[in-house]
Amino acid sequence: MVYIVSNVQKSVAFETTALALKPKYALTFLLLNPAGSELQDFLEQNDIPVKHIIYRGKRDLVFAFFKVFFFLLVNRPRVVHAHLFDAQLVGLSAAWLAGIRMRIYTRHTSNFHHIYHKKGIKYDRLSNRLATQIISISQATDVTLLQLESVPAFKVFKIPHGFDLKQFGNVPQNRVDAMRAKWKIPVHQPVIGVVARFIEWKGIQFIIPAFKAFLKEYPDACLVLCNATGPYKHHLDLLLKDVPVANKVIVPFEPDMAALYKLFDIYVHTPVSPLVEAFGQTYVEALASGIPSVFTQSGIAVEFVTHKKHAWVVDFENTESILIGLRELWRDKSLRHELAENGRQVVISRFGMQDMIDSLHKLYNA
Repeated sequence: MVYIVSNVQKSVAFETTALALKPKYALTFLLLNPAGSELQDFLEQNDIPVKHIIYRGKRDLVFAFFKVFFFLLVNRPRVVHAHLFDAQLVGLSAAWLAGIRMRIYTRHTSNFHHIYHKKGIKYDRLSNRLATQIISISQATDVTLLQLESVPAFKVFKIPHGFDLKQFGNVPQNRVDAMRAKWKIPVHQPVIGVVARFIEWKGIQFIIPAFKAFLKEYPDACLVLCNATGPYKHHLDLLLKDVPVANKVIVPFEPDMAALYKLFDIYVHTPVSPLVEAFGQTYVEALASGIPSVFTQSGIAVEFVTHKKHAWVVDFENTESILIGLRELWRDKSLRHELAENGRQVVISRFGMQDMIDSLHKLYNA
């Protein structure tokens, strides 16, 4: 079996999946990256064969294709499984040409190309044709594949992401304290956390004004924005300009997310439509961490998050609705506790790593 993954520096999900699959399969990773990565280091340290293929973007597309093609031609894997856009284009086309009979890709985007980049639709459709099986991770990808792109139903297999959720439970206090010191997150409360790249459809432009209004009522509040890079950064920086330095923390990247979540009193994630988030791993991570949350229902959240049971659900693109959620959760300690406990229980029951691995075994061995 060959996993082909593009543009991933660090991924706990791929690390845990690799360890789970290693005992049953002769597994090799092909990593399409501009340079080495933490994922490559992890695989090598755990004796999982890995090959780095230099990939810096479109200029390396042909080079990467031939490197993957000849690798597959020589090694003749039974299964090729591609993850992420560049990997699926390179990997599926190379696997098709090499005559690999089982060509799988996991759909990690939903209707993004249909809304924001229509030229990309043709490449999604090409991937759909080249693949013999497609893994759909949520209702959003179900709709995109089956309705928007008319993929035959027999090709689509529903396998939501699975996680090692224990890592988000009892995080040692020394790691939490080190995280607070590292990013200078104040001890005073409430700390409002957001983990989302600076992209328009993540909806951060509606969170910041809500926080500003919340700050007038709670002057000690602090907004922590993690993964704070992306094409929408200039616009969001302008919105943040009049938030005092003492009330905001910008975190471009943090590998120890389990410790960072533990510093949040309330978590907010508000994508702008039901389909724009293909899955939304951060929904699961925040709830597994026991953080009372304010959500819009996008991606996987549509399938399980209930208002005032698992989280405070707000309207799309609605600053006032987010502000009300922040107010209600901070005023009502018993509600925060109830949402935190219910949210933790529901993700543990639905998104365990073993459930995903069992489903992958069934697909690979079909």
